[in-house]
Amino acid sequence: MALNKKLNRYSEIIGELFHSRYVAGAEVVAFERDEFTAAAEARGVALPKNLGDAIYSFKYRNPLPDTIIQTAPEGYEWGIYGAGRAKYEFRLKRPLSIVPRENQLVVKLPDATPEIIAAHALGDEQALLAKVRYNRLIDIFLGITASSLQNHLRTTVTGIGQIEIDELYVGLDKNGTQFVVPVQAKGGRDKHGRQQTEQDISCCEDKFPALVCRPVSAQFISSNKIAMFELAIQDDEIKVVSEEHYELVPAASISTRDLDIYRNRRRG
Repeated sequence: MALNKKLNRYSEIIGELFHSRYVAGAEVVAFERDEFTAAAEARGVALPKNLGDAIYSFKYRNPLPDTIIQTAPEGYEWGIYGAGRAKYEFRLKRPLSIVPRENQLVVKLPDATPEIIAAHALGDEQALLAKVRYNRLIDIFLGITASSLQNHLRTTVTGIGQIEIDELYVGLDKNGTQFVVPVQAKGGRDKHGRQQTEQDISCCEDKFPALVCRPVSAQFISSNKIAMFELAIQDDEIKVVSEEHYELVPAASISTRDLDIYRNRRRG
């Protein structure tokens, strides 16, 4: 009940911000954080204490209000993007749907997650990041040696403003090429966001220009089954470079038949 009430209040404010600026045919609608006060007053609702949470909610977790969705032309949808410090834009983009393939081969891996970590992780996102980290799934998936540089990195990117990367890895391959790997962790109600991939790439280009950026999205399929996606931008669209599914199991649960499948797959 409390969550629905909060979302309804966010919807009232974000809808007011949009429609106070929107003109028919517009592809970009700009607004600033300090406009929230006037929008809340216009709608007769209390101003949220955490304005950032209202924006984050519609960026990554919840759909925009129907009154905004209905203005998008067929084949497009509105998203909220950072445009500088405390500045944002609604932008029209083609819909992005990155979901695990149902017929993807699942690779079983011995679960190296410490039981105490699994027992006390605070939320799906933290549990997922921990499982990716302790089972070295970035190394296995990308074929590089990678180390976690920072968890929940908050920084400012020129032209975007403040962003947060769920976890940032750096690594290298056998040739000495160095990589930076921003990781999105998707669990619970969170959905994959186009803008998060775009801003992760912009951040890496800004902060680590000498390193090769390889964005990754990790998503829970079930509590011990994880889908991994490597992403890239091509023709202004987010594309899936590769996808793998991993299941974390006791070592004894991996049969010789499983190993034969993996061995033959590698030869292919």
